[in-house]
Amino acid sequence: MLDISPLRIPEVLEIRPRKFGDERGFFSETYSRDRFAANGVQLDWIQDNQSYSQEAFTLRGLHFQKPPFAQDKLVRVLRGRIWDVAVDVRRGSPNFGQWVALEVSAEAFNQILVPVGFAHGFLTLEPDTEVLYKVSASYSPAHDFSIRYDDPGFSVAWPLAGHEPVLSDKDAAAPHFAAADSPFTFTGDLR
Repeated sequence: MLDISPLRIPEVLEIRPRKFGDERGFFSETYSRDRFAANGVQLDWIQDNQSYSQEAFTLRGLHFQKPPFAQDKLVRVLRGRIWDVAVDVRRGSPNFGQWVALEVSAEAFNQILVPVGFAHGFLTLEPDTEVLYKVSASYSPAHDFSIRYDDPGFSVAWPLAGHEPVLSDKDAAAPHFAAADSPFTFTGDLR
């Protein structure tokens, strides 16, 4: 059983798998193709990625891959907490340039589904945070694209609490979105 809730931008979903616990701990089916399909989410995952961030306020993003390697992402936290952000970069979308965020944590045992057509990033809210996510296309360096996390066109309100984010060199040098031509077009279809 899954609890699936659309966020303010309805293509982005919060997913809560069921946990079965006893004195030994718990068991959960965090992904089932059949259960997801029964809830209207039909995606073929082809790769799992895992990241570890030693420091709180490590910011990874905003990223997307251009077609034909565009990626849907199903993100969950194994340890710690993140503030996960999805920015709509689909030309013609009523939500173009808008963002939605969700706190995803090991404790809450929730996940976020970020579909193709969204730039994605997250900020760790605790040290020693581990994130596991499924993607629907292979990594392709030639199709990988980054956008500045602080792009004024999006004005994402990262909860940095006065801290400077810990960034990779790639993310620190990322261009503003206005300099990019979005490869995504809104089709009017919701999942």
